[in-house]
Amino acid sequence: MINQETVNKILERVEIVDIIQDFIHLKRRGVNFLGLCPFHNEKTPSFTVSPSKGIYKCFGCGKAGNAVNFIMEHEQMQYPEALRYLAKKYQIDIVETEQTAEQIEQKNTRESMLIVTNYAQKYFTGVLHNDKEGIAVGLSYFKERGFSKETIEKFQLGYCTEEKDKFTQEAIRNGYKLEYLVSTGLTIDKNNYRFDRFAGRVIFPIHGISGNTIAFGARILKTDTKTAKYLNSPESEIYHKSNILYGIYFAKREIIKYDKCFMVEGYTDVISLHQAGIENVVASSGTSLTQNQIILVKRFTENLTILYDGDSAGIKASFRGIDLVLEQGMNVKVVLFPDGEDPDSFSKKMNKSELKEFIENNEKDFIKFKTDLLLQEAKSDPVKKSNLVNDIVKSISLIPDAIKRSIYIKECSNILNIKEDALYTEANKLILRNREEQRKTEFTNVKSQTFEARNNALPGFIENVYSEVNEKELISILLHYADKELFTEENGDVFEKKTTTVAEYIIKEILNDELEFKNLVYKEIFEDYKKHFEEGNIIDNKFFINHIDEKIRVLAANLLSQTYKESAIWTAGGKKYDSPEATLKKDVPKAVNTYKLKIIQLAIKDYELSLKKIEKEDIDEVKNLLEQLMRLHQTKSKLADEIGKRTIL
Repeated sequence: MINQETVNKILERVEIVDIIQDFIHLKRRGVNFLGLCPFHNEKTPSFTVSPSKGIYKCFGCGKAGNAVNFIMEHEQMQYPEALRYLAKKYQIDIVETEQTAEQIEQKNTRESMLIVTNYAQKYFTGVLHNDKEGIAVGLSYFKERGFSKETIEKFQLGYCTEEKDKFTQEAIRNGYKLEYLVSTGLTIDKNNYRFDRFAGRVIFPIHGISGNTIAFGARILKTDTKTAKYLNSPESEIYHKSNILYGIYFAKREIIKYDKCFMVEGYTDVISLHQAGIENVVASSGTSLTQNQIILVKRFTENLTILYDGDSAGIKASFRGIDLVLEQGMNVKVVLFPDGEDPDSFSKKMNKSELKEFIENNEKDFIKFKTDLLLQEAKSDPVKKSNLVNDIVKSISLIPDAIKRSIYIKECSNILNIKEDALYTEANKLILRNREEQRKTEFTNVKSQTFEARNNALPGFIENVYSEVNEKELISILLHYADKELFTEENGDVFEKKTTTVAEYIIKEILNDELEFKNLVYKEIFEDYKKHFEEGNIIDNKFFINHIDEKIRVLAANLLSQTYKESAIWTAGGKKYDSPEATLKKDVPKAVNTYKLKIIQLAIKDYELSLKKIEKEDIDEVKNLLEQLMRLHQTKSKLADEIGKRTIL
């Protein structure tokens, strides 16, 4: 358990832009920052970060919160673990008792699995440097590959001994449960026969975007075995191969710095390029690019350069993945290394400046590269050339930017010696077909969401729906303007002035009429304001942004992300005010009265319903209900008049 003093220290130190920039590329827009949302796929940035308020808000998917919320949502952590992550980043000490095996077991599955994989990384790294076999076999291999001591330590490379279950036994002895060793794929348990998945292999830890070890790649060094040369961790709760790129944690800042990402195939390609001084590089780990991997790169840059070796079959196999990159509106270039060379081997033959110069001089736009490559194969064969044209046009049709498409069509027209009109015709057919398919998909999704929303409706609260809207409005006012001066009155003959703040006015009005918020989150925020008011304290909206209750943090971030122009109370008769603070005296009472009016309207509805159900013979009860209805209508009329007056400028 982290004490409140430490929590406060963490929240005071946190810079939300600094935190979020570890995961996505942000650009300044006025006082705020803007980027592509990491929680849903979008092509136009709608993810806004406010450093002054310490909050983020995506106007596309609705996700919002503070720095802690972001880490919880993005890294799938619980509140205490997110705090520990932030404490580690800002080097804030958290004193915790050593965890017992029972305490480890109590942690949720994801946390436990991350604990196990991080332990495994340290274990394998330790074996590489301290174990006889690790030094003789593993460390020697890495040194033979030309990796320096600093590079080996940076990428936390390791080794697992050939002894079938040495790692598993050591992990269990240290309190780590077999259940999590198996679920992370570190241990294989079949009919009570246990063995280490990576026995006798050098280890390449795979890091998530925040730096946690989430999986492993491992290479066997023996040549006389039928076992696969490379072996990866299986899919798990913490590792989805299609969502991660090897080296992204080490590359992300350099990708932002140079606004470019290099893509290679394997682990050693990434490591060798880092050692050669090119650090904005990631690997697809031998698989075709997936949409999620592309979106991961796009968080940091829209410029992707793919580094190929001379294998033409491998190059053509990757075309489908590159089409996905084009579809995301990214700029794709290609560098082809000489025959027999790959990024790993080639980087060892040149110094940093020579390597960079080679890449710059040999970068070729992907569409032109693909056209040239396929044209060489097609030669004078008309059928092959026809297929080539269709293939190229298909790639061009995926590019969302119309100007870019037209430039590519013009270039391809010259290269292929085909009229532009013919290429445009084919491209437009494909674009229309793609749009139709997308429209059908979106329609299906909307139907599904509507059905789900209906299922999630709470009929028991239907009569309070409109009331909750007004409750939300009042909470929004409190969060934005609680400490603002509303009224100032002279106090007798001593010329003292008594001020009434927005919070004081709203609290008194609600309490005087003995009203109570129905929404539990709104109610808790109101109660916090009331408590601080009674104690004579001023409450800052950051109190709610950093609240221990996640629902309150998210609500506060959502409401504070809205400007006054988005709020209903700052408009009247279709006219928008220039500044809400200039009209607080009019609009805050109006909001309170509107809330009361809604309560009255609901009460009238209830009484009218009761009147219909009551027996006409019960004269006294009928009379009583009619009198109460009359009073309600009178109050309603007064409130309506008051609200009407306050809408006049």
